[in-house]
Order: sequence, then C-alpha cells, then structure tokens
Amino acid sequence: MMVLQFPADRRTGDIKRCAEALQRLHGEQANRFWRSEMVDFAASLRGQDVPEEEISRQARLFMHAVQLELQQLSVRAEASI
Repeated sequence: MMVLQFPADRRTGDIKRCAEALQRLHGEQANRFWRSEMVDFAASLRGQDVPEEEISRQARLFMHAVQLELQQLSVRAEASI
C-alpha cells in the first residue's frame, strides 16, 4: 500500500469546499462540478505517479468524506431554523 502525504479524506479544505458547492448546485450543474473535481483529483494523483488502484481508493475516501460533510451541513442548517 502506498502512503500519501495528504490522504484524500484528510483534505478538510477541499472536502468543505466541494460540499458547500454541491449544496448550492443542483442537477446537471452539480454533476458537472463533481465530474470536474474528480477528473482534477485523479490527474493530480497520476502526476504523483500514484497507481490507479490507489487513485480509486482515494477517490472513494474523498467521496465519502464529502458526503459526510454534506450531511453535517444539512444538520447544522436544520438546527438553525
């Protein structure tokens, strides 16, 4: 297993940025945003010579972290109503 300096699920700034953007975007705009983020994400790791299997694993970790952040944003929004 490869050790990355900044594992995807620990990139809190990127996670929050993506979750906040996805909370504002809907439908095809949200899909385009997410696809673009994931293309850039994978390209960045490929540029570091990360194997494809590890890129897939890191993408899953990142996606899960963004989903958790979206859930937390939703809970905070409901609590402030």
